[in-house]
Amino acid sequence: MASGGLTCVKYITFFCNLLFALTGLLILLVGAMVQLNYAHYSNFVSDHIWTAPIILMVVGAAVAFICFLGCCGALKENSCMILSFAILAVIIFLLEIGLGIAGYIKHAGLPQLMETQFNTTMKNYKERDDYRDAWTLLQTELDCCGTNGPNDWDAIFPNKTLPPACCKVINLSEAKECTTLHAVQQGCLQKLLHILDSKTLILAGVVLAVAGIQLLTILFACCLYRSFRRSYDHV
Repeated sequence: MASGGLTCVKYITFFCNLLFALTGLLILLVGAMVQLNYAHYSNFVSDHIWTAPIILMVVGAAVAFICFLGCCGALKENSCMILSFAILAVIIFLLEIGLGIAGYIKHAGLPQLMETQFNTTMKNYKERDDYRDAWTLLQTELDCCGTNGPNDWDAIFPNKTLPPACCKVINLSEAKECTTLHAVQQGCLQKLLHILDSKTLILAGVVLAVAGIQLLTILFACCLYRSFRRSYDHV
């Protein structure tokens, strides 16, 4: 029979495991929301950066799964399951730290990477339907034109016309096509960067909260494992 102190640690660990599982679901949800809401901008962001939401979903699913070991181990007082949970939780925790560091490093070079992607997609605007559709969607949703402004399209449209998405309203008495005169003057690069920066701050806050809960759960799991081992040694 477990002592009062052991029982207390057991149920605290079980409760922390539930929180741990919720953090996994939260990570999964955040990754899915980013993928769902911003995947259509992937042409303007480097591919190895856009894999981050997918990695988040995989990590979130893994966290939710290993919590099963922790909960069962705590309730059944199984030291082997608790130890397995603690080891896997530490691996996940270190993986999240590594992803956070990598994300911070990559974020510093994000403007240059995005500018390269913007230039590449614009250069091949007429040759590739997916790039053309991506630019139409980007300029329509963000109410912007070109990378830094409508003049960026001069090399693609030498007759001074612009993609229709650059113009919200065209006065037919002045022109029949979208031109620099009627186009939105703000470029798309800074607008998309602003959106990504704001989401990055939210994601960073979520990750810090998740890491705190996970670290607390790992500490309680280690305490519970030690208590179980002492309890078995006395039997």
